[in-house]
Amino acid sequence: MEDGETRVLAVARAVVSLLHEEAALAAPLECCGLLLGPARDHVTRALPAANVAADPRRRFEIDPRALLDAHRAERAGGERVLGYYHSHPAGAPVPSATDRENSTGDLRIWAIIGAGQVAFWRDSGNGFVEQSWRRVDDDPGGV
Repeated sequence: MEDGETRVLAVARAVVSLLHEEAALAAPLECCGLLLGPARDHVTRALPAANVAADPRRRFEIDPRALLDAHRAERAGGERVLGYYHSHPAGAPVPSATDRENSTGDLRIWAIIGAGQVAFWRDSGNGFVEQSWRRVDDDPGGV
């Protein structure tokens, strides 16, 4: 698959449920974490992380320790870090101006939870592109 080509993203049902739960528990603050899986187009686990942003009501910043630990685990043969998630407690599940400013074009997935919905976006290098997705049965490893 070429970098610019997108496939339908498969997301474990338990991941979608966890994203909704995390957003509800964190409100009115933004929740955040990592999306993990065995392949670029298959999210099998969401890993919650502390939001260490100075203003977690309006921004998110994933705890650097969680990022380092996940990347170390990946290098040791663990699940791939496919992307990130965060919530918009008072907004829609679309990239905000701040999200767009923080875009790195790394082709990673961003899940955004807002208004009772989850949307997936790919950080394409030319801005965020909405990612088609579907729920799939959970992997035996769970969330």
